[in-house]
Amino acid sequence: MKKRALISVSDKTGVIEFARELIGLGYEIISTGGTAKTLTAAGVSNIGISDITGFPECLDGRVKTLHPAVHAGLLARRDVPEHMEQLKKLNINTIDIVAVNLYPFKQTILKEGTTLEEAIENIDIGGPTMIRSAAKNYRDVCVVVDPADYSEVVKRLKENTLDVDFKFGLMYKVFQHTAVYDTMISTYMREKLGLRFPDSITFAYEKKQDMRYGENPQQNAAFYAEALPVAGSLCNAEQIQGKELSYNNINDTNGALDLLHEFSETAVVACKHANPCGVGLGKTVCEAYKAAYECDPVSIFGGIVAVNRTVDADTATEMVKIFLEIVVAPDFTAEALEIFKSKPNLRVLKLADINAERGKNAYDMKKVYGGLLIQDRDTTLFNSEDVKTVTKRKPTKEELKQLEFAFKVVKHAKSNAIAIAKDNRAIGVGGGQTNRIWAANQAIEHAGERVKGAVLASDAFFPFPDCVEAAAAAGITAIIQPGGSVRDNESIDACDKYGIAMIFVGQRHFKH
Repeated sequence: MKKRALISVSDKTGVIEFARELIGLGYEIISTGGTAKTLTAAGVSNIGISDITGFPECLDGRVKTLHPAVHAGLLARRDVPEHMEQLKKLNINTIDIVAVNLYPFKQTILKEGTTLEEAIENIDIGGPTMIRSAAKNYRDVCVVVDPADYSEVVKRLKENTLDVDFKFGLMYKVFQHTAVYDTMISTYMREKLGLRFPDSITFAYEKKQDMRYGENPQQNAAFYAEALPVAGSLCNAEQIQGKELSYNNINDTNGALDLLHEFSETAVVACKHANPCGVGLGKTVCEAYKAAYECDPVSIFGGIVAVNRTVDADTATEMVKIFLEIVVAPDFTAEALEIFKSKPNLRVLKLADINAERGKNAYDMKKVYGGLLIQDRDTTLFNSEDVKTVTKRKPTKEELKQLEFAFKVVKHAKSNAIAIAKDNRAIGVGGGQTNRIWAANQAIEHAGERVKGAVLASDAFFPFPDCVEAAAAAGITAIIQPGGSVRDNESIDACDKYGIAMIFVGQRHFKH
């Protein structure tokens, strides 16, 4: 039988050269639609699919390759005499190479204003069917879905090394390719239907880079980005300078970005091990950075700094005074970048859409052994209608402002968590403790003498009045907490005893 290759691609990268190489190796080229036009225009001879099937392409091209003359040629096992005899009786030729990539569904739905009908028209039917048929018969058929593999296929054909092991690798790529493709379609449809937690669910991710190692050197790791781009994601960052990002760098920076997104004002967030160790607001970026730095000058060393405004020379000058792992911001002045060059290992990341609104329908996921926990993202702070003063003294206007600031910070600290704030800056953060009084004592200790006149936020209710007692002894004047303990009155009475104002917001923010 004649050696034949079927080529039908949406991505035309390298297809003309690939077809020419195959012709030079004695293959006839079968093609369809736009690919046939591209090859013909380039002077590459090819056979139209209708000449193979004996049936015209129809329904605006919806039906062209879904035919026994194609799929029998792909699925016939060359080592089964009965298969080959049937092909001979049916006058069907085998197809030995298939190069197909699919309709651009992803590109279509990413276009602004794409209608449901347009999206559906870009769901490929014949393409996935062909490559799955070819992949199932991988021992006899070489199937290529990635243009990057064209040159290796040609090289192996010339060297007669197109072996079963290599073709098995190409087979894997096919089923991975169609799995991601179908996942993007199902995700699009799921969102259209407003289904949050269906009976079964799939997600598609594409590798962005391999990591040197994971959380620890003995663990291998890689970084994957969602197949459909997400605005404001660290995946979109451009690394301007510095060492390669590590697994921990990415995890910690993501935590910093989550907290940074709580603020519309000029803000700087410092994180260490995904826990906030400094948060500050300011009229300038430099002022905000100094406020964040002064929260905990010890912990910020080797930390991650995230900024929601352009970093200027004054700020960069302050930043290079200590060792930082990463600085991420929407932009940097030329002068700032020049200053950062004095710290060549410092990772400088430009995330232009750092302030983009985060998807409210996005999932928060945690992998557990053998399963996956999925929940809505924690996108709210509290509902204003649920806020109530529960003490005799009401907080002042300035205290209310600082209480909200502190609650934004404590929301992103690991539970049990306490945050102390004053003058639009975090001055003490206690997080990740197994009981709340330890978190309170830790935050008070970090705040030091600055604690007098400050406010305190707790990520969950007080089960005992001990945190109020500690706050009063330190000189804290107001407290914000969710409320909801059966022993709330004990904390309220303690606040009244010491003249502390306390508000309940009715919403907790556990972060484990």
